[in-house]
Amino acid sequence: MSAYTPPLDDIRFLLTHLIGLDRLVFLRGYEFVNEELAEAILVEAGKIAAEKFAPLNQGGDRHGATFENNRVTMPPGFRDAYQAYVDGGWNGLPVRSAIGGQGLPWSLAMPVQEMMQAANLSLALCPLLNQGAIELFDAHGSESLKKKFLPKMITGAWTGTMNLTEPQAGSDLAAIKCKAVKDGDAYRITGQKIFISYGDHDLSENIIHFVLARLPDAPEGTKGLSLFLVPKILLKDNGSLGTANDVRVVSIEHKLGQHASPTCVMSFGDASGAVGYLVGEENGGIAAMFTMMNNARIGVGVQGLGLMERAYQSARDYAKTRAQSRDIGQPKQPPVTIIHHPDVRRMLLSMKAHIEAARALAYCCAYAVDVSHASPDPAQKAWGAARMDLLTPIVKAWLTDLSNEIASLGVQVWGGMGYIEETGAAQHMRDARVLAIYEGTNGIQANDLVFRKIARDKGAAFNALLREIEEFLPSLRAQKSDELAAIAQQLIPAVKAARDAGAWMLTTAANTPADAAAGATPFLRLIGNMLGGYYLAKSAVIAQGLLASDTGDAPFLSGKIITARFYAEHVLPQCLALAVTVMSGSRATLAATEEYF
Repeated sequence: MSAYTPPLDDIRFLLTHLIGLDRLVFLRGYEFVNEELAEAILVEAGKIAAEKFAPLNQGGDRHGATFENNRVTMPPGFRDAYQAYVDGGWNGLPVRSAIGGQGLPWSLAMPVQEMMQAANLSLALCPLLNQGAIELFDAHGSESLKKKFLPKMITGAWTGTMNLTEPQAGSDLAAIKCKAVKDGDAYRITGQKIFISYGDHDLSENIIHFVLARLPDAPEGTKGLSLFLVPKILLKDNGSLGTANDVRVVSIEHKLGQHASPTCVMSFGDASGAVGYLVGEENGGIAAMFTMMNNARIGVGVQGLGLMERAYQSARDYAKTRAQSRDIGQPKQPPVTIIHHPDVRRMLLSMKAHIEAARALAYCCAYAVDVSHASPDPAQKAWGAARMDLLTPIVKAWLTDLSNEIASLGVQVWGGMGYIEETGAAQHMRDARVLAIYEGTNGIQANDLVFRKIARDKGAAFNALLREIEEFLPSLRAQKSDELAAIAQQLIPAVKAARDAGAWMLTTAANTPADAAAGATPFLRLIGNMLGGYYLAKSAVIAQGLLASDTGDAPFLSGKIITARFYAEHVLPQCLALAVTVMSGSRATLAATEEYF
């Protein structure tokens, strides 16, 4: 497997020019953020990703997490790499300084997370989940409970998990049967949970499980679920570790990919019941858990982004060294490296263009998160919350669908050698597959976009986003550049297709929801493709301006324009076809009854 090189040039460009680090200083608590600080963070994070995490990726896949004597052991080297991450304070990067974190914006934490996920997806999943658990606990936990558990979660000495899924309750959380019974100041939890990522491991001293369970006489469905903190090891009165809780890992799953990430079957309360502590209000578990789930959904999208980058770098490096066949334009010359062949170049450009579009979308979502948390202006704070809500299912679904496609393209560039495990290309493809499934399947994300994020506010946030893009189009058309004119020619009809499909969705979701659901997945893809084109077009305009002023790295900036044009001509035309599928394709889908299959 090839080495990992953090894509710092593109990260710097997006943070400095597309997001604008200078905008972060106007957010409460981020006044100290500047380019020098960002550079130091990115460089150091890149080092730990490339030097500590990445070298363990392929070996971790081969060795896997192991389960023996009722405990999970991580692959060789994982504990030391995780400890280096903890010792560097990286776990608390986006956590409020008032509770012991670094107090940095998600606009900086997300690029760090991307680099860790790209370097070693299986290992980096543990701190990703813990950051979501910290956000949940900070928002909904009692002060007394947080005082006991939160500080060590923030450092990473203890890690957090989410426990939702049960054998009979996958995507349908209303079917959860795990029970909780009040016992003094605590509760006794009994039941089984499955598919629990990092439910057990040896990276940290304690594991803090956040468990959805049902109290006696609770209402049916999701309204009757409460959330409980259930530690693996109970604490003594002085806060030190005490005896083991009644929590047991039954087994770990044997999976297609992410072999070094333990996916556990957990049993709570085999003996007297696992001791748990209520987080939030009784029967308010779903609202609290969604804090962590939404954090994790963005995080999983970033997992997809990191995996795309790793697959691209592997394919690119191979294409530059693998000599095979003659240049089609110079048939009498010796064989050339495969990057000279037009179709290989097309595949690499497709990978690169989608990655840069996906990265721009993810980072713009991170900025919206920061505004929603820290803007002193109530109107801006509301804008940030609405934009974050709208983009979250797109970041999760579009980026993870792309990760599967880009990883597959990576294998194709490698050719037959990509099908051989030793090269590492196949691992990227295997690791990517679950990203479209966990934290809510991508079909669920599409329905969330249509019915909760667009229909719920009657299209207000969606139309505000479209207006922002339409206000940008005149400045794009005004650019005196053949490259930018070509981009505008494709982006304008793509935006119109998104508006037409969005209007259809808004009406149809209210009147014939089954038709809307049938078109939800192609609709999300349409919006993702269009947004990618918008952010790449903005980047191209910025790059053109920097070139005109002789500012910056000319080859890099020229490459941004080439990438944007490639995306405009190869991806944006798909938006028109997707709009047809969205608005016309439900009839055949719904006509195929169960008997048809």
